[in-house]
Amino acid sequence: MIDIHYSPEVADARASGAPLVALESTIITHGMPWPQNMETAREVEATIRAAGAVPATIAVLSGRLHVGLTDDELETLGQAKDVAKLSRADIAACIATGGTGATTVAATMIAAHLAGIRVFATGGIGGVHRGAETSFDISADLIELATTPVTVVAAGAKAILDLPKTLEVLETNGVPVIAYGQDDFPAFWSRASGLGAPLRMNSAEDIARAAETRAAMGLSGGQLVANPIPQEYEIAQEVIGPIIEAALDEAEAQGIKGKAVTPFLLDHIFRATDGASLTANIALVLNNARLGAGIARALAGK
Repeated sequence: MIDIHYSPEVADARASGAPLVALESTIITHGMPWPQNMETAREVEATIRAAGAVPATIAVLSGRLHVGLTDDELETLGQAKDVAKLSRADIAACIATGGTGATTVAATMIAAHLAGIRVFATGGIGGVHRGAETSFDISADLIELATTPVTVVAAGAKAILDLPKTLEVLETNGVPVIAYGQDDFPAFWSRASGLGAPLRMNSAEDIARAAETRAAMGLSGGQLVANPIPQEYEIAQEVIGPIIEAALDEAEAQGIKGKAVTPFLLDHIFRATDGASLTANIALVLNNARLGAGIARALAGK
C-alpha cells in the first residue's frame, strides 16, 4: 500500500469520522498567479470548514502523497516553480522518482479513494476537447469518473470543451451526471449550456443516498454533480462564447497541444474578460465547496 502523509487536521478527522472533502492542487500551481492562488486555496478550505466538514487538499511533495496540507505546505506549493501536473498516467512516476506535483481531477480522485474520502469539490472537470474527432484529445477525468467511486462536485465541464461529446462519453461509461437544482447542464462560467442534464437532484442528502445506493449495488465509478455557478457571478453564454472561440483559434495558430491547452485558453479568456473569468471561477469553486461539504456531511451522518 502506498504511504500517505495526512495533515494533523485530516488525521484527526479520519480518527473521529468527521466528514472530509478532497480538493485538487492544480488550482494552486497552474490555475492562478501568486498570491491569488494562496488566498483562494485558503478561502476554499475555510468555506468547507464553515459548512461543517474538513478540507483535504491533495498533492505530491518530494515523492510523498499528501492528503491534507498545512498552511506552510500550501504556501510552499503556491510559490513553487516547475511543479508537475499529475493525472492517472504520471502520479505514480512522480511519487517513485521523488518529484513534486499538483493533482488534477483524475489524480485527486485516485488519492481521495486511497484515503477513504468519498467527496471531492473542484471547479470544472476535463472532458472531450473540441476537434477530438481528429486529435483524440479526451481528458482522463472522464475515465476516472467511470472507475473510481468518488462523488465529484463541479460547475459542469470546462466551457472550453465540447460539452455534447463530453456528456456522450460520460453516458457511454455509465457515469451519473446530476444537475443540482436545475434541469440544464451548467457550462462552468454560465449557469446553462442549453443541454439537458441526464439527472436532477435538489438536495445533498439525495446525492449522498445515490452514492450509497451505487455502492450497495456494486456499481463501479463515481458520480458527477454539476452545480451551477451563483447567478450573480455568471458570464452569459453570448458574452463568453465568442471569447472562447477566439482563444481556441489562437491556441491552434500557436500549435498549443496536450496539457498546455487548458492553461493557455484560461489565460487568454482571463485577459479578454478583464479578469471577470477568474472572479467567476473563484465564486463557483467556493459554491462547489459548500455543496461538497453538505454531501460529505450527509454521507457521514452528521
